[in-house]
Amino acid sequence: MGLRIVVKAGGRPLKSSLDKIVESLAIHYGKGDEIVFVHGGGDWVTEYSKRMGVEPQFVVSPSGIRSRYTSREELDVYVMVMGGLLNKSIVHSLVSRGVKALGLTGVDLDLVRAERKKRIIVVDERGRKRVMPGGYTGKIVGVKGEVLSKMLEEGIMPVLASLANGDEAPLNVDGDQMAARVAEAVKADLLVLLSDVDGVVLNGSVIGGIRVDEAEDIANKVGYGMNRKILLAAEAVRNGVGKAIICNGTVDDPISNAKRGKGSVIRP
Repeated sequence: MGLRIVVKAGGRPLKSSLDKIVESLAIHYGKGDEIVFVHGGGDWVTEYSKRMGVEPQFVVSPSGIRSRYTSREELDVYVMVMGGLLNKSIVHSLVSRGVKALGLTGVDLDLVRAERKKRIIVVDERGRKRVMPGGYTGKIVGVKGEVLSKMLEEGIMPVLASLANGDEAPLNVDGDQMAARVAEAVKADLLVLLSDVDGVVLNGSVIGGIRVDEAEDIANKVGYGMNRKILLAAEAVRNGVGKAIICNGTVDDPISNAKRGKGSVIRP
């Protein structure tokens, strides 16, 4: 019997290594693993936003987390690119390799619910805190794990774009957060967060193992993006996921590397 795995890839590894990631997903699906694939795609959204005259905005939280600010205009681009162009391109590639892939967003079937942040506190370029409208970014509050689990049991690979269902509109949600919450909801054996580096790098070296009680301290010592991955991975493991790994998605068959623990493994 195979493993139940949630794999997430964001814009950079997808942009440079989509074929390698898709091929790896197909290989391990063929070996009997049950896989949910969660994808971001900020690089694609940025490209198409600019084509449509919408300038992307990014903000930094007081805790140092850098994230995309989603205006109403960019939300429209986000839904078109993430839920349409990119999602269906990935599904097409998987289906052509014999995978029963189903392209979805969290909006479909109300699979992933999120609450819109009405206001957010950001730090400007001078280091000053200020309050601004929350835009169309959401925090995940619920995942229908039983529905996703049923798909997995039927041999379907859900391919989830990181959009969630909000009360007023679809919401842009962080892909790592979606992957972590989905992994918890389907009781995954393994959460794989694919990056464009070999793992969590500290003082020039990759940290091979991180206990959940070490995660916050290590997260405070690394840069934007990676700190969030560490915290979300640790929370997922704390909430019942077997283990999580942050590893390189730009190599051949990255899921095999993840299974072998080649990266930064987060354990209880």
